[in-house]
Amino acid sequence: MSENLIIVFVKNITLGKVKTRLAKTIGDNAAFDVYKYLFNITQCESLKAKNCDLHVYFSDAIIDSAWPNTKKFIQSGKDLGERMMNAFEDEFTRGYKRIIGIGSDLPDLSAEIMESALKALESNDTVFGPSEDGGYYLIGMRQSTPCAFKDKPWSTSQLLKVTTKELKKKGYSTTQLLKLNDIDDIDDLKKSSISEVFQYLFELKNSH
Repeated sequence: MSENLIIVFVKNITLGKVKTRLAKTIGDNAAFDVYKYLFNITQCESLKAKNCDLHVYFSDAIIDSAWPNTKKFIQSGKDLGERMMNAFEDEFTRGYKRIIGIGSDLPDLSAEIMESALKALESNDTVFGPSEDGGYYLIGMRQSTPCAFKDKPWSTSQLLKVTTKELKKKGYSTTQLLKLNDIDDIDDLKKSSISEVFQYLFELKNSH
């Protein structure tokens, strides 16, 4: 067992239940394709990360074929903050010293980003990967810190600002990684590194 842990929070790939904000513009099927693409990036890069363990928390049901030879769990909690908080607390109880959590909607996620976040926790209490929309694509800590998850403005442009302000007020040191673009809606997709891939696929489908 390593002292370092990556938690991947994954939504089960279900048509009509993933990337719902994006689906309002491009439809359920296309949004489903985008999420599958991001899911595969997350799986590939998280499995490459070195000097750490990897646990995967699914939203509804464990997918045995995904993340082979990796411990898998079902998320518990009534909202996003509670689900994340419970997972972190469970893993600290298991004995991990530095834990980062990531989602599965980041096209530019890399093993190096995750490794740098774990490294940052050697000298900081918390670490965040800020996203373009004011939220974050990665959160890490070296002790259970419930205040990072409770009563937060989820899915708003104030999430990172409010969270880091409270942490600093309570005496936790924090640092940030490079800012990246996660994909929640059509504007995010258009600005992303995978926009050309999906524009090509869309044109290909419509040409037949």
